[in-house]
Amino acid sequence: VQLQASGGGLVQPGGSLRLSCAASGVGFDYYYIAWFRQAPGKEREGISCISSADGDTSTKDFLKGRFTISRDVATNTVYLQMNSLEPEDTAVYYCAATLGRTCPKALASYAIDVWGEGTLVTVSS
Repeated sequence: VQLQASGGGLVQPGGSLRLSCAASGVGFDYYYIAWFRQAPGKEREGISCISSADGDTSTKDFLKGRFTISRDVATNTVYLQMNSLEPEDTAVYYCAATLGRTCPKALASYAIDVWGEGTLVTVSS
C-alpha cells in the first residue's frame, strides 16, 4: 500500500482542518492506518489510528474531543478532523500503515510498515 497525506496549511487558533490520507495499492483492508505528528524539536508521536476493515479507532486521550479519525472505504481514504486547534498542534502530520499491530499498538513508530509523506499544519494568528 502507498499513502499520500494532504490537507495541511495555516490556520488560526480555534480553527479546524481536515487531513486526508489516500491509500493506493492492494490490501488496504488488512491495514491499520495511523496518524503521527512531529512538532519542531520533538519526537514523532502517534496520535490516532483506525482499522481499515471495521473502523475500530483509538485516539490519544489528550486529543479526544478535538481530533476525530474516520475512513471512507469506497475511496480508501482516512481522515483526521482537527477542531479547536491550538499553537501546540503545529507539526508535520504523517499517515502511516501497519499490518502487524492493531490499535492502539499501531501508535508506536516501530510498529509502522509504510509511511506517507507529511503535511505541515501551522496554527498561528
